[in-house]
Amino acid sequence: MVAWAFHRISGVGIFAFVLLHVLDIYLVGGNPQLYDDVLAFYASVPGRLMEVVLGAALLYHSLNGLRIITIDLWPAMTVYHRALWWGTWIIFIVVGVPGALIILRPVWYPFLQSVGMA
Repeated sequence: MVAWAFHRISGVGIFAFVLLHVLDIYLVGGNPQLYDDVLAFYASVPGRLMEVVLGAALLYHSLNGLRIITIDLWPAMTVYHRALWWGTWIIFIVVGVPGALIILRPVWYPFLQSVGMA
């Protein structure tokens, strides 16, 4: 049930991003100044946090989709659905945490420089 809920929530989030992306691409020709403001927001801390959430939604949705495809194409794998679920989360963390750190690097790296740790 949790996998189903997360899959639907991440799908709705991805759909919302696609709509937002169409809108911000429209702004290139429709209102270039507003487009520049939107890009400045994307580069800000809240914008980068939203990017991390988007990346997490995309990664989870794709990994869970592969889990569902595996179970649908090989019904015998249904017995291992719990192991596949945990495998999805392990891959999500192994891939997602470094990705989030890379996206947030402009946020945390200057702090590390200021305290002499980088």
